[in-house]
Amino acid sequence: MLQKREDIRNVAIIAHVDHGKTTLVDELLKQSGVFRANQEVQERVMDSNDIERERGITILSKNTAVSYKGTKINIIDTPGHADFGGEVERVLKMVNGVILVVDAFEGPMPQTRFVLTKAMALKLPVIVCVNKIDRPEARPEEVIDEVLELLLELDATDEQLDCPFVFASAKGGFASLDPKVNGTDMQPLFETIINYIPAPEGDPDAGTQVLISTIDYNEYVGRIGVGKVDNGSVKVNQEVVIVNHHEPDKIRKVKISKLYEFDGLNKVEVKEAGIGSIVAISGISDIHIGDTLCDVENPQPIPFQKISEPTIAMDFCVNDSPLAGLEGKFVTSRHLRERLFRELNTDVSLRVEETDSTDRFKVSGRGELHLSVLIENMRREGFEFAVSKAEVLYKEDEKGKRLEPMEIAYVDVPEEYSGTVIEKLSMRKGELKEMGHASGGYTRLIFSIPSRGLIGYRGDFMTDTKGNGILNTMFDGYGPYKGDIAYRSQGSLIAFENGETVTYGLFNAQERGTLFIGPGEKVYSGMVIGQTGKTEDIEVNVCKKKQLTNTRSSSADEALRLTPPKVLSLEQALDFIDTDELLEVTPTKLRIRKKILDPLMRKRAGFKKN
Repeated sequence: MLQKREDIRNVAIIAHVDHGKTTLVDELLKQSGVFRANQEVQERVMDSNDIERERGITILSKNTAVSYKGTKINIIDTPGHADFGGEVERVLKMVNGVILVVDAFEGPMPQTRFVLTKAMALKLPVIVCVNKIDRPEARPEEVIDEVLELLLELDATDEQLDCPFVFASAKGGFASLDPKVNGTDMQPLFETIINYIPAPEGDPDAGTQVLISTIDYNEYVGRIGVGKVDNGSVKVNQEVVIVNHHEPDKIRKVKISKLYEFDGLNKVEVKEAGIGSIVAISGISDIHIGDTLCDVENPQPIPFQKISEPTIAMDFCVNDSPLAGLEGKFVTSRHLRERLFRELNTDVSLRVEETDSTDRFKVSGRGELHLSVLIENMRREGFEFAVSKAEVLYKEDEKGKRLEPMEIAYVDVPEEYSGTVIEKLSMRKGELKEMGHASGGYTRLIFSIPSRGLIGYRGDFMTDTKGNGILNTMFDGYGPYKGDIAYRSQGSLIAFENGETVTYGLFNAQERGTLFIGPGEKVYSGMVIGQTGKTEDIEVNVCKKKQLTNTRSSSADEALRLTPPKVLSLEQALDFIDTDELLEVTPTKLRIRKKILDPLMRKRAGFKKN
């Protein structure tokens, strides 16, 4: 007999990046009394990882729970970036409805469409929360129309079109049901969740069924599977069978050693959990996303969509430059291999493959941001390694034709920059599909463009639009190969010998282009120290000291003026490197280098290629 569990609501918060999901969860936690009255709470408490806090983005979905008038509300905060779309797809299997957060000024954005499509496919009811209602330029009435238009475009059912709208300011800590009236607290949102999101349903007397939707990892207890109890109940020390919808051969008996439920930001140990509860289970060593824990008598897997395939790959190699091993703690191929395979414990959209060399691993992900976050995490942990330029993963159709991943790029720019953007993206094989007006006097351009056309473009885009442009992309399946793209029109300035840079050498080199380094830095032959104004690479001697004569003193050097170097961030360096270069990543430095360090061997390789 199917029964409803009225004392629980399971809801996910979905939105475009930066529309205020995580801040909203903070406020719901505060107002439900999770924190003590005098407790100091940092902002965006759900973004627990350092990179999430610095960049102000959510990378991994997080579970939390609050109580409101005797009902437990399990809330899942999801990421907004397309690169972490794999996270969103999975967690929606755990919930009975979603809160779609939309910025009261920006309105629905490309990623709003992406996350909403996923929720609609699962027939989930939607509460629309128009956030940042206290922004001076907020336009809630227009945003309501835009959201309804989007729902119509996505073939919403009548029930989904009748969705409730709540107007809130997560920062101000209030919500209201009327866009003209500022509320006093979050109560209207809590009430809407209780009244509109259906209670979870299941058969409490049937055999156990728990679908694992997220994996957490902890050094002490290993893998932790998080999922919802769909049927029956689950108890500590119970024997269950692991089965998987996509792997019919997988059947394994395991024992549940520890069971947790969420309460605020903590996991609380429980002895038993019933239908509708979101639980965390530890003690099963190789539990995976998509696994169903079932009753031993009647193992029935729950269907689960496959996770989207990666579209972009990079080589991670052991660092073999002349400065290798000086700055990192973990430098060997064994360290690198262990770390990359450990990442697979929690990141399901990632693939790691061994290559014909033991010192090189092919790592594939959903986009540049996805891989750069992994690189940044590893470098902070003390790893030293080198990575190649990101390249897209091709496929072949039945006729043997080459297919490549395509993206739809949504570009919002002030009108005066639209010409430059159209020109640059056309050079990168982008096709302008639509041009219209966006909010705030911006022009909206919609392009269809190969994924590789966007590699290394974001830096140029920010320069071309003086930092005023907004670029959002969405994966759009595979299409026919569009032809070769020249990534970079300028060559590299390459150091000529090993040594330490001096002002005199750098002063002579800066006439040739833009330098990436200043005086007193260690360099080696084959290291890229700047960018030329021409198309070909130029070798320069930046360690060259001035010859001293009777009439010249060493202090004459002090009059030389150096232009400050252009210091590249990790993203800029990944964008800059060409296919014959590597980025050397250490805990303290980022260095760009040629794959072949020896100048003679490099020339030979160039002749062979041409």
